[in-house]
Formats: sequence, C-alpha cells, structure tokens
Amino acid sequence: MLATTLPLGWRLLIIFVSGVAAGISNGIAGGGTFLSFPTLVALGVPTLTANVSSTVGIWPSTFGGIRGFREELTTHKTLLRELMPTCALGSIVGCALLLLGSAQTFRNVVPWLIGIATLLFAMAPRITKLLSKVNAAENTNPVRRRSLFVGIFIASAYGGYFGAGLGIVLLAVMALTLPFEIYALQGLRVALSMLINAVAVIIFVARGHLYLDAVYVLLIGALIGGWLGTMLVRRVSPKIVRALIIVVGAATTVRLFWTS
Repeated sequence: MLATTLPLGWRLLIIFVSGVAAGISNGIAGGGTFLSFPTLVALGVPTLTANVSSTVGIWPSTFGGIRGFREELTTHKTLLRELMPTCALGSIVGCALLLLGSAQTFRNVVPWLIGIATLLFAMAPRITKLLSKVNAAENTNPVRRRSLFVGIFIASAYGGYFGAGLGIVLLAVMALTLPFEIYALQGLRVALSMLINAVAVIIFVARGHLYLDAVYVLLIGALIGGWLGTMLVRRVSPKIVRALIIVVGAATTVRLFWTS
C-alpha cells in the first residue's frame, strides 16, 4: 500500500490531520475513533497497536463535551459517583481481555466490531429518538438499578477492549434503565465515556504496545481539533460530519474483512 511507503514526515502529517479531524468530530458529533484508527491501520500500524494508540491519542478531545453538560452532571452527580467504580472495573476487564488475549483474535474480531459500531453510529439519531419515547413512557417506573449496573459494566468492558461506538452503547443502556430526559443521558454518556477511556489510557500507557510517534502527534491534533469542535459545533452541520464518519467506518470495515 502506498501509505506504508511514505516518508516519516508525511506519515506524521497524515496522523496529525486525522487527530485534528477526530477532535473536531468528537466536539460536534462524536465518533473520532472512526477517523484516527483507520488512519493508523492504513499507514501499516498493526490493528492492536493502532487501537491502543488511537485511544490514548484522541482522549483529550473529549474534554469539551464535559463543559457542555455541566448543569446535567451537577444534577446527577450522585448517580455519576455510584457508576464510576463499575465503569472503572469494566474498563479494566476490557483492557485485560485486549492485552492478555491473542493479537490474531483481535485482528479477527475488529472488522466485526468496526462494522457493528459503524451501523450503530449510523442509526444513532433514530435509536436516540426511539429510546427517548421509551423513556418518557416509563418515566414513572422505579430505576432498574441491577440492569443499569450490569449494562454499564458490559459497555465499559467493550470500551476498554475497543472504544468505537462506546457512546451509543452507553446511551442505549441508560435510556432503557433510567427515567431521565435524553439531554441528561447525553451528559452522563460523555462523563462515563471519558472515565472509561481514562482508565484504558492509564493501562495502555503503563503496559505499552503504543506507537509513540503517532500518540504524540494525535495528542496535539486532538487537542486542537477538540477546541475547534467546540467552536464549530453551531456552525457545521453534524449530518455532514456523521456522513463522513459513516463512510470511513464502512470503508474500513470492508478493507479489514478483505485483508483479514
């Protein structure tokens, strides 16, 4: 592949651009992993290394989302604190499955994960609308805490193993188990996603398997992109960003299935 033969400077420039794009995407519509991960794979980085490097590199781009949901997070801070240990434990389990498992198993599984995550991302607006109706219908029922915590644990384990599409998984779990409006659920989703990825980042940095040049460049690009995303969120149509992410996700799925 031509991309794998490029000089280092060009490769780093491409990674930087993908980091900026991932940061902007996370600031506007989410799904930054769908841009950074395929870029690293296209440049010849092994899928497992690309996964952990992408997770570490674009994590700072999620900071902007926290600021946008401060009121909702303050309102539900007690629940957020209760869910934090479950998120941390689930993320640790997912990271352990990734790092202690076979790299070949991950290569075999990742096309399916990308494909399913892309499909979920494409359907996210409809899923969100449907779940908001279900939630409104069940607003008088007590919170099904056991289902909530089990669902959050499974979602967190998925996030620690492979984070693409984590946000919509978390949103679905919470919408089916919590009697909150969808905007409050979005705030919790952002905070929990940030925590799950933070635990994964700590483990990945400590354990290794990182393409450090890519991580450094992604960090810078994602910080810039995250800042730009918060500025552009009201000026750029999320539909355009979502369409780009879906195209990239679909193309990556086809390529990974073709080469696996």
